[in-house]
Amino acid sequence: MLTPKQQELLRFIQDRLEKDGVSPSFEEMKDALDLRSKSGIHRLINALEERGFIRRLPNRARALEVMKLPEAIGRAARPSPKAAPQPPRALPVAANDVIEIPLHGRIAAGVPIEALEGTAMLSVPAALLGSGDHYALEVAGDSMAEAGILDGDFALIQRTDVAREGQIVVALIDDMEATLKYFRREGAKVRLDPANSAYQPQYYDPRQVRIQGKLAGLLRRYN
Repeated sequence: MLTPKQQELLRFIQDRLEKDGVSPSFEEMKDALDLRSKSGIHRLINALEERGFIRRLPNRARALEVMKLPEAIGRAARPSPKAAPQPPRALPVAANDVIEIPLHGRIAAGVPIEALEGTAMLSVPAALLGSGDHYALEVAGDSMAEAGILDGDFALIQRTDVAREGQIVVALIDDMEATLKYFRREGAKVRLDPANSAYQPQYYDPRQVRIQGKLAGLLRRYN
């Protein structure tokens, strides 16, 4: 059994997720429930989580998922006895969540450098990523500048070991050096193309090159 305030908060979260796909902030919850401080919201959130009505999505900031609704809230949405049964509707999940992905050092966008592995994590808006496993690399160099990939950007990479013609990929060369380039084939060779007229394409035997992933997005900091 939920208290009136718990029901009011759960309804507010559900309405916002249905309307915008974005969970409300704690400040918005405080104002909606006319509370004086956010500590009251924290207590209500904890109570709803303990009772299984909501859950916080792991490794994501400010993202809540409504797991179920109490009968008092959900009754209006029930079909009448004469209505055809409706399939269960998936509850919306927040679209403003943030995912932490591994940050694996710096990758050259000019000439290959030694591939670095690290244990740092980078917080990335989930909207920038698609399905699959991802990691991030910090770009060093300017050879992909004409593709909008600049020195200091974070390249968001979807793990894959295959690539199509013309995709921007992370290519591991001779199992020790990594580079970010357009992937193409030319005869019996693999050609890795820069996006900067000041740099020349790089040619390799296919046995020298292993695809480590393809570009899924970019994250840029202005500071």
